[in-house]
Amino acid sequence: MKTIKRIGNLLFSRLFMVTVGILLQFSWVFLTLYDFSIRFTFVDICFHVLAVLLVLAIINNFSNPNYKLVWTFIILIFPLLGVCLYFSLGRSELTKKTQERMDAVHREVSACLKTDPVAMQELREADPGVAQQSRYIHEWAQFPTYKNSRTRYYAAGEDMFQDMLGAMERAEKFIFLEYFIIEDGEMLGAMLDILERKAKEGVTLRLIYDDVGCIKTLPPHFQKRMRNLGIACVAFNPFRPILSVILNNRDHRKILVVDGQIGFTGGINIADEYINRKKRFGYWKDGGVEIKGEAVWSLTTMFLEMWNYINETSEDYLQYLPKIYNKEENPEDGYVQPYSDTPLDHENIGENIYLNIINHAKEYVYIFTPYLIVDNEMTVALQNAAKCGVDVRIVTPGIPDKKMVFLLTQSYYKQLILSGVRIYQYTPGFLHAKCFVCDDKVATVGTVNLDYRSLYLHFECGVFMYRSQAVLQAKQDAVDTIAQSKEITLEFCQNRNLVVRMVQSVLRLFSPLL
Repeated sequence: MKTIKRIGNLLFSRLFMVTVGILLQFSWVFLTLYDFSIRFTFVDICFHVLAVLLVLAIINNFSNPNYKLVWTFIILIFPLLGVCLYFSLGRSELTKKTQERMDAVHREVSACLKTDPVAMQELREADPGVAQQSRYIHEWAQFPTYKNSRTRYYAAGEDMFQDMLGAMERAEKFIFLEYFIIEDGEMLGAMLDILERKAKEGVTLRLIYDDVGCIKTLPPHFQKRMRNLGIACVAFNPFRPILSVILNNRDHRKILVVDGQIGFTGGINIADEYINRKKRFGYWKDGGVEIKGEAVWSLTTMFLEMWNYINETSEDYLQYLPKIYNKEENPEDGYVQPYSDTPLDHENIGENIYLNIINHAKEYVYIFTPYLIVDNEMTVALQNAAKCGVDVRIVTPGIPDKKMVFLLTQSYYKQLILSGVRIYQYTPGFLHAKCFVCDDKVATVGTVNLDYRSLYLHFECGVFMYRSQAVLQAKQDAVDTIAQSKEITLEFCQNRNLVVRMVQSVLRLFSPLL
């Protein structure tokens, strides 16, 4: 009976019905074009010519070489199918109208972000290499460096969650939440209890969630339920039964902002496994960061930009900028620079920040990532750092959440280990943190995974920090986590059976699409 019930729930689920709708549309387009191609030789020739022209266009665009390779392979082997797939799923561009709306909102937000020239000059004098990284983030992501801010790193979701609840309890003006996954459970329930009370106090409450990320976790009529509680709620990129290229783009960010005074980000979504109230893959190891002070403004503007893009609205952004910060509570704590990454500008902010950290490392760089699906640039950077004597260590999960993706992750171990990179698998369970820490002075914590979707297709965010207390806290967490992990040896990689290696080879080819 339980099996029949599960099958019934699946067949009548929104995910199943929308997916079937999209597949039916794609099948109709493909079969119609296929019918024309076999009926008319001229049409078939046109499709082969189009396939070649499309491959030439892909080769000459600015996308990742691995991404180009897989699409070139598919299109040349299966011209008609490849062309249909590429125009349905292969591009990250929005429609012209949607792009114009996003650009307009971005211009409004950028005008509210001011650079502190004193902080930049001090940073250049303190460390020219770090100043270059900060300048890159400012010039290309348009988020400034802040000095009057305080950070705290969290080595576990349950620890961060308690402080999130405490901050929400103290809210007087507004609470903004933006999450990839939201699921009914103890975590959401505790937050909604506070939000319901705050709504009655007149606090402005806004919630953004990613529709695909939440499609299996939220009950029907969730938005109506939120509105009844006094929470304005919208979904990013709703998952509808319409074949569209923008299905590729998801909002993978995790942001909580309270009154513009305190903000949180990191790998932690709103679901019970993130705080270990529910066991799925052993102990769920995550990471996050709390910001207090001026740097919270960048997190606030990230949220407002997404909110007004989704709602097609505009507002006075500066009304959410605190007039006074409590400097006794938020003493100077190094330099803090929150940033976001968008798939629409063809500038890979998240990946380039990671690459810059690796390339400037002198002593060590420790990395947490749930997925290790890296392109040639990242691979070479890690290898060269290790070859130059930098202590490069990468921690991945010991218990995976996606077995095929875990096999793909393990396929990258051998070439990195041969270059001197040390790789560990977190024995107690699943590691979901996304963190780089380097030379006791630099760290970045956020939502950016080391995989193609995160680096090239999703909206992401993070916090770059220099000489902040969170840097050494992240380093200590790395040391503690490595002590609980099993180091992967070259023998492990070489002794995989032939079938596993063959599967990994196929997965490597299609890795940009996974």
